[in-house]
Amino acid sequence: MSNNHFVYILECGDGTYYTGYTNEISQRLRKHEEGKGAKYTRGRGPLKLVFQQSFSTKQEAMRLEFAIKKLNRAAKERIIKEGSVSYVAAKELP
Repeated sequence: MSNNHFVYILECGDGTYYTGYTNEISQRLRKHEEGKGAKYTRGRGPLKLVFQQSFSTKQEAMRLEFAIKKLNRAAKERIIKEGSVSYVAAKELP
């Protein structure tokens, strides 16, 4: 099974983070840069990909995306620094 489902975190030009899901990372990043991605990222460029993790199923990726979105900034920074995280670990972060 291929790992073609991604959770990613973008650092926006204003220093905030945006977390998203895609099954085509390069195409999705291009959409963000063109201002056609998420409403949140529009006008917040430049955007920098600071984290990505692949999964074999959409369900796994979306579960982690949802968990990360509920985290505070410090917890997101820990995930970015570590380079990967499991859903269980994300739920246990403060």
